Amino acid sequence: MDVVLSSPLLADQNTALPLDPGLARSQPVDFADLPGWPGDDHLALFHVFQRSCLAPVSLSAGIQRQAALASICDTVKANIHSSVSDAASARQFFESGFAPWQIQPVTGGGFLTGYFEPEFPGSLTRTDAFQTPLYARPLDLVTRGAGDTWPGLDPALAAAQQSPDGLVPYPDREAIETGALEGRGLEIMWLRDPVDRFVMQVQGSARIRLADGTIKRLAYSGRNGHAYSSLGRILVKEEGIAPAQMTMDRLVARLRADPVEASRLIRRNRSFVFFRLADELAPELGPIGGEGVPLTPLRSLAADRSIWPYGTPVVVSGQLPIVEGGTAPLARAAIIQDTGSAILGPARLDLFFGSGPAAGHLAGLVRHPMTMFVLWPRRAAAHAPPP
Repeated sequence: MDVVLSSPLLADQNTALPLDPGLARSQPVDFADLPGWPGDDHLALFHVFQRSCLAPVSLSAGIQRQAALASICDTVKANIHSSVSDAASARQFFESGFAPWQIQPVTGGGFLTGYFEPEFPGSLTRTDAFQTPLYARPLDLVTRGAGDTWPGLDPALAAAQQSPDGLVPYPDREAIETGALEGRGLEIMWLRDPVDRFVMQVQGSARIRLADGTIKRLAYSGRNGHAYSSLGRILVKEEGIAPAQMTMDRLVARLRADPVEASRLIRRNRSFVFFRLADELAPELGPIGGEGVPLTPLRSLAADRSIWPYGTPVVVSGQLPIVEGGTAPLARAAIIQDTGSAILGPARLDLFFGSGPAAGHLAGLVRHPMTMFVLWPRRAAAHAPPP
């Protein structure tokens, strides 16, 4: 059975996009004018989209999969062995069920960064070489859900601590690093130093290589709710470094050069991330993203979860750095499957590059303007809530 979702494009479809008109505007475009679309690998894109459809709908904070996208996913799940088995049928699937819209922020423009799954040495027990703990999600951590109101607490807090007196702010990074969680048995892994932990928390996942060569996978499991502060942005502002020069490689080298200063800088980011052992992941799979599915290199995106639902197809047009230096054109489709505390705004995206040092080097170079096109379900206007 063909998974084809033909329907007329509704004239008022623009109202279906979950955009605050004060933040961004959307402009319909034709697939023929979509950068890179004719030559993209539509079957690879479909397989990533299919993985999103098979994920359970998240009940956590953020925009939920609206009715039209959920309906498309229901069709995909009901026809899991459908005839979408080549590039032509995959392209027809997207072009019949979705319409492309260019997203235009009211101020500034689209911006793209990259992230990856790092690999570090580590230990399941504390040793002289591994003194920095990674913590499991505490049982008293409460993540703010969509529509939750917490009287008396800062509305910017994304999580809080359940105490005998009700919800209170969770300890920040400095409090945690100076012992706020000690004695609770939350340690699940030990790393070399706070710099490794910092990089892992920024990326949201990691592969940990034990002394016997065994690889353990760690996945994001929550954060303490305090706002994320970019150390790179702090250094750019305070030391006059050109933003394009503040790569992840340079930042990590700076932190490793002075452990005392590194500790001071890292604590300026009050956000603290918790992890879980992801033993269910096969070695060849990417890390688990916020949607709960393994990420695919150069096909998975992190976006602002308060604006875009997981599973949304996106086309990104811009530039990518290349190993030899300079940049190469970027025009490819990907699926929103992740989020991040620093990924905020209607046209702010983070592209997953893969696992290991090579992926990390490239991901750390990406700080580029881009143009964002969203593929939005054609029947969305009939189901969308008011913007």
